[in-house]
This record gives sequence, structure tokens and C-alpha cells, in this order.
Amino acid sequence: MTQDLAGRNVVITGATSGIGRVTAGELAKRGARLILANRSLEKTAPVVAEILSATGTAPDVVRLDLGDLDSVRRAASEILAKDLPIHILVNNAGLGGQRGITKSGFELAFGTNHVGHFLLTTLLLDRIKAAKTARIVTVASKLHERARGIDWTAVRQPSRSLTGVSEYGISKLANILFSNELARQLAGTGVTTYSLHPGGVATDVYRKLPQPLRWFYLRRMLTPLEGSRASLRCAADPAIAHETGRYYGASGNEHQPSALATNVALAQELWRRTAEWVAA
Repeated sequence: MTQDLAGRNVVITGATSGIGRVTAGELAKRGARLILANRSLEKTAPVVAEILSATGTAPDVVRLDLGDLDSVRRAASEILAKDLPIHILVNNAGLGGQRGITKSGFELAFGTNHVGHFLLTTLLLDRIKAAKTARIVTVASKLHERARGIDWTAVRQPSRSLTGVSEYGISKLANILFSNELARQLAGTGVTTYSLHPGGVATDVYRKLPQPLRWFYLRRMLTPLEGSRASLRCAADPAIAHETGRYYGASGNEHQPSALATNVALAQELWRRTAEWVAA
């Protein structure tokens, strides 16, 4: 691979396995300096060794639990303390098919997939803008199409469904709405935003989905390498450097998300409410 990302600093969440691990490795091979923001430092160690072996450079690591907003703030402070411009932020981490509530009091999928990434992104935003030209990539999902709206009360309570899949779809709708609103707010700054559907990928995101549902979802899924295609294009392809607020499919081509995902009023309300929640 070319070294076209030499001198570029990349923060990526959830790089211990699956799409995130592949994305991190491929970006490192292209010369990027990586900061891996992961929940488990133990699971991060082999990823660090893998990247060091492939590139000769070990990535930096910070501990990040997206369901714990205090952890998000600590991780952001640690990243900012490195005093580096951030050229690419990949909001990759996520969970699905699980039920519960986060430590900070949000429905498990919504709090992890949306609220945690919202706070991390906004805390790093000044440093991202300081890079002059930068990208913010958020991994969403085609399952956002199942969402029929956002129940503002339900996202502050434990999961209601038996599988957590419907809540996952709502969290992914929030990912796209967030990316779109971020694009509007960053217009003219040189920072572009992208959301994407990686395809149905067999990753640890479904690790707690009960059988036989887990077997049903995973049996025809893509490999993490195949699933990383859209993330890599959004993070590094010069052909889309000036596009922003767009949504991409598994092939890496631009797709049209659901009508709800393009609802400006809903995106603005989600932003307002989330900003209030994380400031509390």
C-alpha cells in the first residue's frame, strides 16, 4: 500500500477486533500514526503487536468505555494531552443485540453507539479543526432503516425489546443524524463527515445476541476485511475529500439513507438533547 497517510494522525475507537482492527491495520500500513481508543487494554495488546510488526511503529493506546461518560472525558483529555492535530477520527466502536443500560444512564446501544461518540467527537473537535483538513467517519448500519423514530424517554431507560436489535437500529439512525448535523455545523472549516453501512459483517458486535438469532444473522455475513471497505474509503480516499454529510454503503459507494435519517429537524433535536445530556 502507498504511504499517502504519512504525517496524518488517526484516532479510532473499537479497534480490538472486526472492522475496527482491520481498518486500523490498513491505515497504519499507509503511514498514519494511530491512537487506538479501546475499552480493553488487554485485548488491545495483540493489535499493537500486529501493527508494530507490520509497520515498525506501535500505535498509542488510550482506554475508552463509551458507556461511561467520565471514561470518555478521561480518554479525550489523554488524547488532547498528546498535543497533536487530529486528521481522521473513526467512530467505529459499537455493540448490538444486547440489552441493558449504560453506566451513565442511557439505553445500552444508544448510550454506547451514539452518546459516547457524540461526547468524544465534540471534545476533540477543536483539535480536529486545527488540522485544517480532516475527516470524521462514523460507522452506522443499514439497520437504521428499521427505526421509526427516537423515543426520548426510552433512550434514557433499559432496553425494552427482547433482543436489543430494535434499539441498535435506533442508535444507528442517531449515528447518521449526528454525522449529517455535524457536517452542517462544520461547513467551511475543512472538516468533512461521513457515515456508512459496512455491510452485514460477522464481528463481535453480535457476540451476545442469543442463539439461534446469532446464527441467523452471522451465517451470510461478510468478513471484517470485506466490511472495512467503506470505512477505509471514507477515511482516506482523496476522491471524496470534499464531500461531507454523505452516507456510504458496503461497496464504498454513496447510498441514500432512510428519509428519517435525512430529517434536519430531528437531527437538530437529537444534537440539542444529547448536548444537554452530556453537559449535565
